[in-house]
Amino acid sequence: MNNVEKYLLEFLDSPLQLGALVLGMIAFLAIIVFANSYLFYFRLMFLNLRRNIIRTSLTAIASIVLVFVVTLVWTVLWFLNLVTSEKAKDFKAIITEKWQIPSQMPYAYEASLSEGAPGKEGDYKIDKSVDAMTWQFYGATIDPEKKTRDNIIFFFSMEPMKMTKMMDGMEEYSASQLDQLNKLCEEMVKDKRKIIVGTERLQAINKKVGERIKLTSFNYKGIDLEVEIIGSFPEGRYNQSAILNRDYLNDSMDDYNRKNPNSKHPMTNRNLNLVWIRVPDKDVFQKVESQITDSPSFTSPAVKVETASSGISTFLDAYRDLLWGLRWILAPFILATMALIIAVAISISVRERRKEIAVMKVIGFTPMQILFLVLGEAVMVGGFSGLFSSVATTVFINNVAGGIKFPIAFFPIFMIPIDAIWWGPAIGISTALGGSLLPSLSACRVKVSEVFARIS
Repeated sequence: MNNVEKYLLEFLDSPLQLGALVLGMIAFLAIIVFANSYLFYFRLMFLNLRRNIIRTSLTAIASIVLVFVVTLVWTVLWFLNLVTSEKAKDFKAIITEKWQIPSQMPYAYEASLSEGAPGKEGDYKIDKSVDAMTWQFYGATIDPEKKTRDNIIFFFSMEPMKMTKMMDGMEEYSASQLDQLNKLCEEMVKDKRKIIVGTERLQAINKKVGERIKLTSFNYKGIDLEVEIIGSFPEGRYNQSAILNRDYLNDSMDDYNRKNPNSKHPMTNRNLNLVWIRVPDKDVFQKVESQITDSPSFTSPAVKVETASSGISTFLDAYRDLLWGLRWILAPFILATMALIIAVAISISVRERRKEIAVMKVIGFTPMQILFLVLGEAVMVGGFSGLFSSVATTVFINNVAGGIKFPIAFFPIFMIPIDAIWWGPAIGISTALGGSLLPSLSACRVKVSEVFARIS
């Protein structure tokens, strides 16, 4: 799927964005054509806006603030739409326990599931060294006497070298950042006691890179680990996450069972939470899905296979009402507020300039020219305010604030996409056009006779 098709699907999924873009483009092109043909009208618009600089500034500031809020809302919705959209090629699937959340499968499933469970000649076999990854969730506290949120670390226990190749969101990092992560992963392979922890989680537990800590687990009781923090993730999605070498967890489990032969650990046969696999296209996915679900090896417990987007959608079900409110209540309300602010400002301006508009008609201005003049003033304020707001928001949120820290499911942070640069002008221009349409029609319908009759 090329970029044009991807953007088109995103627009169709969000009528608000599509409507804002279409209206904004129509208004912008109309004003450009008008200003190009009659350059002095463009200067006249600018002079009219300067006439009451306080009102123009307040309108612009209100637009900037509201575009900022809409950009934040649309960023969250845009990202969640992105991760829950099916890919045509090279997409991931999640294998989990079928009837239980959280998923808890025997680790014995790992070898076959990571290959797609091929059972006969002609079955598709996944290259598990490249296209498969397992997750085991290990939760622990660094202070067993005082268990608080700030003392807890939640680990993805996995093969370290699979992290940069299979984890979602790695494309957000630069090449140098990925190289650094790969070096850290190599250290984790050499010494399974080493861990990587997100920057925000490090700050919360008040620890630094290089420190050694003891972990007391609350979901693997009795499997307490001593680890060394060797690095952190670059700023972004994994600020609150941590990575543990799965071999350390599994070896510790085996060691526990050797020491307690008559009382194996309760998690012994349910210590595999997720298996991620990557397949080249949907046809292969369906084939692998059939191989796994039809296999008699995965019946106790039964497993299910779903695309990553479908699995993430399931996790987001708990946030369905919140996301619906953001999309269909908050965002439209803000856009309506912007249109109302501009409508009030332009209405006041038109009321103050009725005499001037009457004089303009007397000296030859047509109603259509007056309509475009008033519309143009609103579009200039909305368009430039929106552009300034979107650019400033993108730079500030991504480079200064480190993203939108609005945790939803396992997405703790959202970065403003580059697409947001055009959201601002589109929002500003479309709401300016909608808000100023009635005042503009009122201006072009000013009757010269009535205005001068009142003067006399």
